[in-house]
Amino acid sequence: MLHIQTFIRYLKFEKRYSIHTQKAYEVDLVQYNDYLASEFDSTAHQATDVMIRSWMMFMIGSSCSKRSLNRKLSSLRQFYKYAVRNGLMESNPMLRVISMKTDKKIPSFVSEKEMTHLLEDINYSNDYEGGRNKAILQMFYYTGMRLSELIALRVDDIDFSLNQVKVLGKRSKERIIPLLTTHLQDLRQYLDMREAHFSTSKKHLFLTASGNVLYPKLVYRFVNSYLSRVTNLSQRSPHVLRHAFATHMLNDGADLNAVKEILGHVSLSSTQIYTHSSAEQLKRVYKQAHPRGDL
Repeated sequence: MLHIQTFIRYLKFEKRYSIHTQKAYEVDLVQYNDYLASEFDSTAHQATDVMIRSWMMFMIGSSCSKRSLNRKLSSLRQFYKYAVRNGLMESNPMLRVISMKTDKKIPSFVSEKEMTHLLEDINYSNDYEGGRNKAILQMFYYTGMRLSELIALRVDDIDFSLNQVKVLGKRSKERIIPLLTTHLQDLRQYLDMREAHFSTSKKHLFLTASGNVLYPKLVYRFVNSYLSRVTNLSQRSPHVLRHAFATHMLNDGADLNAVKEILGHVSLSSTQIYTHSSAEQLKRVYKQAHPRGDL
């Protein structure tokens, strides 16, 4: 357990991982270490590849999905790389462990027509919360940023002269996202409403009605509510708007590397999941290309 806690402190202070990510790693490693103690009277830094495979079989037998198990294996890989690099272990038992093969899952996303309905036809209340909610939905769809990134946005991050916003992403990496002229106009209207609502200066761009920093559950709740008015998707989270941004950009011919930079992905493979074709696009291409498509 001592090595695990040392590793978590490394993630916090050197890698600058988010609290959510730190907690996920800690839960995975403690769960894994408990299994080793129970089944082999061993610990994580004494484990062998055979023990790791035994734990994998145990997790699958406990109804852990392959995707979830691979995420846990990623935690183990990071831990063992850290342990070997810092002299806590001589060899890495994960080198002979292979992740589970999983089917590629196409991300859920809202159609362009549904997004137009959401941003142009839905009635938003005339108070601060109504204006804020619409501004947040626009920010998600126009920039593709993550929920944590949106909550952390400050007023000074918006550069109206250069038509861009500065975003603090994962591992404290900054990136610049361009903004549409029409979006900037809407942002100015929101800022006017925001200034009229709050008598004191507030640094964060989006706030609760009482002037506090937003929290994830609040944003998730109202995004889910608004999306339920325009789509039948079972998943109606802020991340669906990120999926919609990426999918619509790529479907309309955007460069894959450019979308990667806007989304803040480290690997191009993370962006490639959005290169799937929607059913509507396939039907359109099929009708245009087939010799008898115009009949």
